[in-house]
Amino acid sequence: MNRFNLFLAAATLTSAIAAPALAQQTRLPAEAPATAQRVVMLCSNDDATRSAFRREHGTPPRFITADEALQARATGQTWSAPRCMTDREHARLVQTLSAYAAVR
Repeated sequence: MNRFNLFLAAATLTSAIAAPALAQQTRLPAEAPATAQRVVMLCSNDDATRSAFRREHGTPPRFITADEALQARATGQTWSAPRCMTDREHARLVQTLSAYAAVR
């Protein structure tokens, strides 16, 4: 009987310790739907690129600035079709993100 009580006490203690950890694992973060995304592509602003983008994604390209991309990231904004960014705006975005990373 003592062995059984010892085993039962150990099992109870183990489950008491493991229960909060398992409860936290079952909580899933709020995720955006699978169709929602925040993709930004490097695009040039010529007719061939616009035509290819429209053919592939079904909409004309919408160009965003580095500031708009950072704002979308901060607010959790998503969109159904990728957004485009010029080389210059991409360089500004990389520079800004590098400055943020250096501060951290």
